Amino acid sequence: MANGPPPSMLCLLSELPLREIREKVRFLGCVTSYSTSSATLRLEHHYPTDGPSVCALVSVDLVLERLGSQQTRIGEWVNVIGYISSIHSSTDHRKPQENGDPMVQVQALIVWSAGTLDVQQYETSVDNLKPKKPSVGGDNPPSDTT
Repeated sequence: MANGPPPSMLCLLSELPLREIREKVRFLGCVTSYSTSSATLRLEHHYPTDGPSVCALVSVDLVLERLGSQQTRIGEWVNVIGYISSIHSSTDHRKPQENGDPMVQVQALIVWSAGTLDVQQYETSVDNLKPKKPSVGGDNPPSDTT
């Protein structure tokens, strides 16, 4: 029997729409706005560049007492651990983003500044954690059917 909360799943912000509601995630994003009235950070990370531009609306009401100006400053890169509370795809017309790209709402458990960060190195590192897809036509030897 497991004790304690479930671990968070490290993922890119662009992968959040592929996750399940109530799944615990950890991701990095760049602050594009902060609403003091709703205690919501808007985070973006345009990677991969050929994919949709996903927006994460992060509710920080549970962590306000530990949230500083550095974590809410526009242009600041922040790490988030939290639970996905809703996902709105480009075909969901209830709360679409203005440009039709996916939007994910996250309830933050913790938010901290990424500090000095090599974003390209981060992207490469997270990509390298993904399971490799088998190549087509190839690298595997033919199976013995006799």
